[in-house]
Amino acid sequence: MIDFFKLLYHRWNSYDDVALSFCQIFNCHFVTISQLALSLQTHWKIELMEKIIDETVQGTALNTKKGKNNSRKLYIESYGCQMNFSDSEIVASILANEGYDTTQNLNEADLVLVNTCSIREKAELTVRKRLEKFNKVKRTNPHMKVGVLGCMAERLKSKFLEEEKIVDMVVGPDAYKDLPNLIQEIDEGRNAVNVILSKDETYGDVAPVRLNTNGVTAFVSITRGCDNMCTFCVVPFTRGRERSRDPHSIIEEVNDLWEKGYKEVTLLGQNVDSYLWYGGGLKKEFVNASDMQKATAVDFADLLEMVALAQPKMRIRFSTSNPQDMTLDAIKIMAKYKNICNHIHLPVQSGSNRILKAMNRLHTREEYFRLIDDIRELIPNCGISQDMIIGFPTETQQDHEDTLSLMEYVKYDFGYMFSYSERPGTMAARKLDDDIPEEVKQKRLAEVIALQREHCKYRTEEHLGKTEEILIEGSSKKSDAHWMGRNSQNIVAIFPKEHYKVGDFVNVKMNDCTSATLLGEAVDYSDNN
Repeated sequence: MIDFFKLLYHRWNSYDDVALSFCQIFNCHFVTISQLALSLQTHWKIELMEKIIDETVQGTALNTKKGKNNSRKLYIESYGCQMNFSDSEIVASILANEGYDTTQNLNEADLVLVNTCSIREKAELTVRKRLEKFNKVKRTNPHMKVGVLGCMAERLKSKFLEEEKIVDMVVGPDAYKDLPNLIQEIDEGRNAVNVILSKDETYGDVAPVRLNTNGVTAFVSITRGCDNMCTFCVVPFTRGRERSRDPHSIIEEVNDLWEKGYKEVTLLGQNVDSYLWYGGGLKKEFVNASDMQKATAVDFADLLEMVALAQPKMRIRFSTSNPQDMTLDAIKIMAKYKNICNHIHLPVQSGSNRILKAMNRLHTREEYFRLIDDIRELIPNCGISQDMIIGFPTETQQDHEDTLSLMEYVKYDFGYMFSYSERPGTMAARKLDDDIPEEVKQKRLAEVIALQREHCKYRTEEHLGKTEEILIEGSSKKSDAHWMGRNSQNIVAIFPKEHYKVGDFVNVKMNDCTSATLLGEAVDYSDNN
């Protein structure tokens, strides 16, 4: 058997490929590949040879390369979280095989799709305005069809299709493979709908089309759905129960991105820390797995190590984390591998134990502090960011003060802060009155934002005088003479272009900063090129 493994190694020069091949040849889908690869490396004593809501991109019409024989035009806009933008790439891939090329010209579109978000009321209002716009265009272009994708689909399908009659097609986030059939339905003059949630769909067998890409960074989806049932959140109802993607397909996608020149991937999911692959199926059914499945299951720490080993020169990020599921094992893997970025997005939502309980957040303030302490101990220079909801039902001034004191303890690098917006269908909407006056919400939110701005400045200034590796992602939005990139902690850095190019890893000395952006000058290429 060892000779057989050696033969595979000499073919690929990679223990990870040997381990993956083991799974394929022996039809063993449950092997913890990272552990197998490491044990092979240890046996032979041979070194391995040589990987959030962005308001600026909301509603951007996506564009990709043209297919040779494609004759129909797809116009697709995305709103909300990174998962929605990743899903739009999956949709574009599926429809490319059906003869559609993407376009950024609405007037020439045969099919218009809006990938929607239900997390905040603002996103829903924006989508409704866009649908009104599309229907005006449709009056002069009657062959154009309009469809709604994503999280608004299930909740508003009847309103969109039957009452308001503003769309032709409604498709939920687990039904994108059914798009060819649904499009045939609307081409024949019938409305089409599929919002059925799946127990096993992860789209692991669909190679996403990279849309509006800089060719440097990419998202790789690893989980779908969520089991946490936070009382303010619609995700379990719009995206279904949590299931994880086959690690083999994740590694294949990461390797393919590297071959195409990408330098950074973000492992993506509603809750990446709870990733658990035991051969397929819902996470909640893991208790019924066989002893073999449990013994060889791949958790998030295992997956993180597998990806780091698969492409040692590729930067690895992940989002979003949940405090209750973030493990010491995952933090230790981050500390172990240089190519895993030192940044964790760790939503806390509130600093009050009483409000956390009302939100059904399964961590306490004290447990969150211990997690922060563990991160700081194992990764002293780790950047930490947050999500917070201000003005949740029954929030008192003392609850608010608890949130401010938690912020003072952590001093986050940056954060996303919003006033509470009641979402129909959630437990909070059914059980709790939205009883905090809007003016109180806004006053408290302003205080939280002001304190976060102070902490942003404090954390950014910690990098002054240091030389740090920056991955160039593109030109600065304010100056064509400067590059923009991010350091390991996910802080943006700006520096003169000189002779460097997009995709280069460059050591940059940080000379100055704003509250959230580093300003520096390039020293030389880093050793990661």
